[in-house]
Amino acid sequence: MNAKNNKSKGSRSQLMLEQFLPYRLSILSNTVSDTIAREYRDLFGLSVPEWRVMAVLGRFGPLTASEACERTAMDKVTVSRAAARLIDRTMIKRESDPQDRRRSILKLTSRGTRTHQQIVPIAQDRESELAAVLTKSERRDLDILLAKLQRRATEIADQERTA
Repeated sequence: MNAKNNKSKGSRSQLMLEQFLPYRLSILSNTVSDTIAREYRDLFGLSVPEWRVMAVLGRFGPLTASEACERTAMDKVTVSRAAARLIDRTMIKRESDPQDRRRSILKLTSRGTRTHQQIVPIAQDRESELAAVLTKSERRDLDILLAKLQRRATEIADQERTA
């Protein structure tokens, strides 16, 4: 029985990376992001973190840096560096929060808004190109499954933060 347990433990410790969901999601995300990022970089001189900050500001309006972190799932340092570069390029601006002067709010400038409006159709075209291999039913199922996985990942992260 010990041999069986050891064999079971041994096979369990053998990570089949190509079947490991977090790895597969990461590889897919990186492949898609890298492809789109080349286009953003070549056309607009933007990095992936810079575009993500612009995207959430374009979609949700003015946000604090912390809110941008939450919406992009990027860490504070990455958001801060991206915001600083975007401010230098006059794509976004930082203003004091009228409710709390200690906080600052990030918002797109008119230049940033124009750039955002140019990028959105490109992003949507890439999404359509990628999703073209899925039927409508598969796309609906994928949306449901991704939302389910995101909720669970958030639950796990919240549990770890409070532990």
